[in-house]
Order: sequence, then structure tokens, then C-alpha cells
Amino acid sequence: MANAGDDTRHRLLEAAGEVFAEKGFRAATVREICSRAHANVAAVNYHFGDKERLYVETVQHAHVSGRDGPPPILPDAAPSEKLWHYVNAMLSRLLDERRPAWHAQLMAREMTEPSKACEELVESYIRHNFEMLDGILIELLPADTPAAERHLVGFSIVGMCIHFKIHRLIAALLVGDEEVQAFDVARLTDHVTQFSLAALGHVSPLFEALQGEQHPG
Repeated sequence: MANAGDDTRHRLLEAAGEVFAEKGFRAATVREICSRAHANVAAVNYHFGDKERLYVETVQHAHVSGRDGPPPILPDAAPSEKLWHYVNAMLSRLLDERRPAWHAQLMAREMTEPSKACEELVESYIRHNFEMLDGILIELLPADTPAAERHLVGFSIVGMCIHFKIHRLIAALLVGDEEVQAFDVARLTDHVTQFSLAALGHVSPLFEALQGEQHPG
């Protein structure tokens, strides 16, 4: 059971997230954050030390909130299955409608205007997932593939996943909301995984089906 101090700290993180997402680090004030959190102004110094540390921990809070842990990597699974699980975990997190809107807004702001928070986020959380995906790609790509080329593949896979989050509204305007609503996590996981495997020269069930339709036996 959380104590009063933990509750105040959580309320400060939630309120700070909303204010930082709306106004950015510089324009946000500790007074407004504390007002929204129904906390004394001194609570920021007590729990975080200063406004900058509050911002850093708010960004980390937005990244890990609701997270059950890193994507599962099954040691005995085929590399293609590992990739599917990785993509599924990432899309499940990105498209989780239970997360407050400010989570995505703050992360988008941090990606376009990187701060110290971004550096800490990479080292504390993102690097581990990057290395996990890189390990999967080592299994899928030829052994002599340069690391830089492998990294480009990884960034492209992650980019596809992020696209379906940040461009969802644009996609709906282009093809209609009904079609985009059908792009659920399961369908997108299959698409991104199959598309990526095909690009890497691996046979994909999707492309096998398409070839069968084009060249019926």
C-alpha cells in the first residue's frame, strides 16, 4: 500500500507530465505543476531536488508507465518468431489506449527537442531494447553484414512501428477511419514482421499467399 509520500510523488509526476507536454520544460513552472498536483511547492525539492530532475523523471515515468517489462525473447524460438514478439510488444505499448495522451505528447516533444532526459532514457531503458533487436537481426542477417547496415534495418523496423502511432490520424484522413480502426495490434504486428522478413530475404507467409493468388497452382 502506497504511503502519503509515494502518493504525492506520483501526483507530481502526473501533473508535471501534463504541464511539460503542453508547455515544454522552459515555459512550465513548478508553481503550476504543484497546483495541479494539489501539493506544496516545496514538495518538488523534497521529492526531486529541482525542476530539471523532475522533468527527467517525468520523461522516464511516461516511457515506463504501464510497462510489464521488456519484450519477451524466447531463447529456443526461431529468429522470425523472436522478431514477431519484439514488434508485438512495441506496438502493444505504443497503441495502448489506456495511457494518458500526455505520455505520447511529452515523448514526441523530447524526441524533437532532446534534453538531458533523453540521454538518461536511452541509457536506462532504450539501449537494452535496441541491443535486444540487434541480437535478433544478427540471427536473421548474413554473418558478414556490417553493423551499420544491421542498425539501419533495426531503425527501419522501429520506425514502422512508430509510424502507426504518430501518423494514425493522417492515415485515417487518407484512407478512412474505418480502415485504420481495423489496423489493430495483431494485424500490424503481422504486417511489420512479415514485411521486414521479406525485406531481409526470408520467406513470409503473407508473401507466399500473395504469390499463390497471383500464380494459382
